[in-house]
Amino acid sequence: MFKLLNTDFKAYAFITLTASLLFIPFIGNMPLFDWDEINFAECAREMIVSNNYSEVQLYFHPFWEKPPMFIWLQAISMNLFGVNEFAARFPNALCGVITLLVLYRTGKTLNDQKFGLTWAFVYACTLLPHLFFKSGIIDPWFNLFIYISVYELICHTNNPVGRFGFRSAVISGFFLGLALLTKGPASLILVGLTVSVFFILNRFRNISSLKFMSAFFMAFILTGLSWFAIMYLKGNGQVIAEFIDYQVRLFKTEDSDHGGFFFYHFVVLLIGCFPSSIFLILAHKRSSSDTPFQLHSKRWMLSLFWVVLILFSIVQTKIVHYSSLCYFPLTYLATYSIQKLLAGQYNWKKWITIMSMSISTLLGIAFLVIGSVPFFKEWLISSNLIADDFARENLRANVYWTRFEWLIGVIFLIASILAVLQLRKGRFQSLYILFLASLFSVYSLVMIIAPKVEQYSQRAAIEFYRQCAIHGFNVESIGFKSYATLFYGKLEPTFKHDISFLNYLTLKRKSYEDQGINIDISYGLIRTNWMKDIQSPKPSCFVAKITDEPVIKRDCPYLKELYRQNGFIFYIRVFDDQYRSGDIYF
Repeated sequence: MFKLLNTDFKAYAFITLTASLLFIPFIGNMPLFDWDEINFAECAREMIVSNNYSEVQLYFHPFWEKPPMFIWLQAISMNLFGVNEFAARFPNALCGVITLLVLYRTGKTLNDQKFGLTWAFVYACTLLPHLFFKSGIIDPWFNLFIYISVYELICHTNNPVGRFGFRSAVISGFFLGLALLTKGPASLILVGLTVSVFFILNRFRNISSLKFMSAFFMAFILTGLSWFAIMYLKGNGQVIAEFIDYQVRLFKTEDSDHGGFFFYHFVVLLIGCFPSSIFLILAHKRSSSDTPFQLHSKRWMLSLFWVVLILFSIVQTKIVHYSSLCYFPLTYLATYSIQKLLAGQYNWKKWITIMSMSISTLLGIAFLVIGSVPFFKEWLISSNLIADDFARENLRANVYWTRFEWLIGVIFLIASILAVLQLRKGRFQSLYILFLASLFSVYSLVMIIAPKVEQYSQRAAIEFYRQCAIHGFNVESIGFKSYATLFYGKLEPTFKHDISFLNYLTLKRKSYEDQGINIDISYGLIRTNWMKDIQSPKPSCFVAKITDEPVIKRDCPYLKELYRQNGFIFYIRVFDDQYRSGDIYF
């Protein structure tokens, strides 16, 4: 196949078409997932509704956790396609197409055309990288901007003189600035640490000059700090201070109950980036056939990989996508190993067979079990294996299964094991079968299994929020945090968390805590009473989990149950006299 794509035009056209078919179709076939997907989509929706594109908002109040770049991309998409799931996920699908084109282009420069094509293929077929392009989270664009910045540094430090040295320094700073505008100062920390590690590995030899470093930082400052400067000049310095405080807290504490052990991201990358992760390990072996530029590039990639992995292993907050920047160096090094294997410069080892078989079997069984849910659902509900009452009730959702979904696991298991057995015999072309098996499984899981998981986990609540929006009701979660109430409940700017609510929150929270009221529902409870006290013209509905029912009965006697479904209980305030449960049709 690679021989047929013997010109850049053919290669770019083939990658664009293939990537578009892989990443764009059916991305709107299920609701967005709480929290992150809906959080960012809601910020974009509020930009459009308020016609305020200069600030990131949530509850139509300044939102200081994220800069605006990705929110702008989603807002543009929503203006084109409407406020819906497809529009929220389209920027990342587009990012997937661009990423594979960038990998081909840069891989060709760092090695050769075949390397670039193989790298794009490997990246698209690896489990987690492929999955992220079908999501609505920030990381794909953030990672792409960081990678381009590092790639330009690779080129710059290889030849840091003349016009091209200046050009690469400016482009690197520019894309690092875009990364800052996408997710924040983590971009500068990651690139700064990567440069430092490379400098050490390069035995402290000079890698640039003051003139080019000045050009790099000037491009970074003009791009990355532009929005922050505008915010400051508009008198929103407090938002910037809150943003910085949040970034520091994210590194030092377990945010949003997302903690984990030190080697969390090692496990995530080993299993979630299979089969690339196996070939990554092999890439640490030296090769005498590498050119000086290939050694230079490999050293940079190793620096980036280990900086990201170790840094986010130290960070207390542990979330799968925090180590997603590793996908670029990981798949680069995997492609490097694949090229060496095909050229006969690396040997297939017994430990590679054992690890490949183990991870293939683990993933295959996991896919098989997930696809077999309809066969043992009733047994799971009636058994004591699931201790959480809410999770058990989730499983009672009426979800349609063809009862052939288990074949995904079987096909992956058979194909991957057969490919590994062939690789053990030295038939290295079989590695493409291993990657295609991975592509088949992740594509099938996203298209077939993920919508069913969503129906079990949140669909009942999402449908309630949608109905509240249709009826013009306010809706709020109580006892758990959710942004779905805003996006699917279509919160309006006329009813927002303004200063009066913030003052009310400060005054009332201490009072409720002194009364011994459960802190987990105090926010929803305070919001309930605030709406009552300000005499909101709209009726207000609330959603809670069944596990919080005793506390809500004790502390919220004015909430009347409408109905319950799949682990959720749906309430309305009883002091909305004109809206009794019998008058509401959901």
